[in-house]
Amino acid sequence: MSSYDVLVLGAGLAGLSAARDLARGGADVLVLEARDRVGGRVEQVDLPDGRRVQLGGELTGPFQWAYLGLAEELGLAVEPSYVAEEGMSSTVLAEGVRRGEWLTPAERAEADRLEAAFCALARTVDPDDPWAHPDAARLDGVSLAAWLRANGAPPAVVRERALFHLGLAAGDVERTSLLSELRKIAAAGATGFYDDVAWEGLRVAEGSATVALRMAAELDGRVRLEAPVARVDVASTGCTVTLAGGERLDAAAVVCALPVGPLRAVEVRGVPDARLRSLHRQRHALAAKLVATYRRSVWTAAGMDGLAYGEGLLGSTWPQGTGVLSMLVAPERLGLLLAAPDDVALRADVTAELRALYGEDAGVPDALLVRRWGTDPWTLGYVTHWRPGDVMAVGPLHGTHAPPFYVCGSDQWVAGYMEGAVRTGRAAAAAALQGRAATAAVASSVEP
Repeated sequence: MSSYDVLVLGAGLAGLSAARDLARGGADVLVLEARDRVGGRVEQVDLPDGRRVQLGGELTGPFQWAYLGLAEELGLAVEPSYVAEEGMSSTVLAEGVRRGEWLTPAERAEADRLEAAFCALARTVDPDDPWAHPDAARLDGVSLAAWLRANGAPPAVVRERALFHLGLAAGDVERTSLLSELRKIAAAGATGFYDDVAWEGLRVAEGSATVALRMAAELDGRVRLEAPVARVDVASTGCTVTLAGGERLDAAAVVCALPVGPLRAVEVRGVPDARLRSLHRQRHALAAKLVATYRRSVWTAAGMDGLAYGEGLLGSTWPQGTGVLSMLVAPERLGLLLAAPDDVALRADVTAELRALYGEDAGVPDALLVRRWGTDPWTLGYVTHWRPGDVMAVGPLHGTHAPPFYVCGSDQWVAGYMEGAVRTGRAAAAAALQGRAATAAVASSVEP
């Protein structure tokens, strides 16, 4: 039976960033990954003409210091994202496509009033400890939509927020905890309902998946692919990880970087029941990402900036690069995508909406790439979704460790983003290294 200092479960951004810091800290570490590739929810392909396309996580922003710091360490460049695009945005309503502002001046004024009130409330929430808020249970018990209506929001303003949440593929405003949304916005400085510059204003020029690939290269020989985990046994004297094929590996500690969906299929023993209940109580939004590629940016020719929100199959579109358009299919629309009888029918559904948005040329992409993250067995979701009551149900154990069992990943931060993966991955590594040092100090103190 092979033995290591630390076994890391999952080779996404969280697992790789944890393993990288562990290895640099002197630990003998091995990463176990179920897929035949590293990266988890970041993935990229190169087009025949050399352009690089991101099929998973793609965007970051200036307040996301952990991810940006890691990219700098890896020698990667950061550049402005779609927020720098010129042109008019679009909205696809059931009544038809609207260009630019579609709310009336009075409705926009109400939206601005509510946004200011929302930000003021968000500033009362500690993103690291939302449970400490005196009204935490009440704020978690209502949806964002219910709060909007209770504060006098016109139907069109609620509809606008619903469109935006569908565009983020994070769950509808009717089924999103107010406290979870306040917590997320507080983490970014509480400057708006969603500050696109703060959350999405930047991207890694070489591609977000390159962050994972460079970490894996540094960990040469320490990443094992096609090694799904079936069971984890945890004890103060050490841990045993059993793979799906029956092989067993021993380690002094385990860092679990598995998404919360697939983690439910792993038998975990020796971790306190309360900690496991907290982990298993989290949920993912089930979504998909699509990318259409063209020889040129067809939306620019139509006078558009490529940014759109919609009530159809596509929740949102945004430019990923020249001639490359990203799209998200929200949880409430994923069934429409999965119901397509074949790729031909799916392409017809998608291109019909693209044609309505950006003209005839948008209806004939060179390629249409699809990633069904919501049904991918090693992901089973896209970003964390907090329904009313979920924040309190998961509780303050969220993101905490039960040494020698450490937890990290996008799901263990305030929102399901690449920043959360890197931030918690590096924090888990630091905690595991500290635990290792403490164990070594105790052992040396009792030596004769």
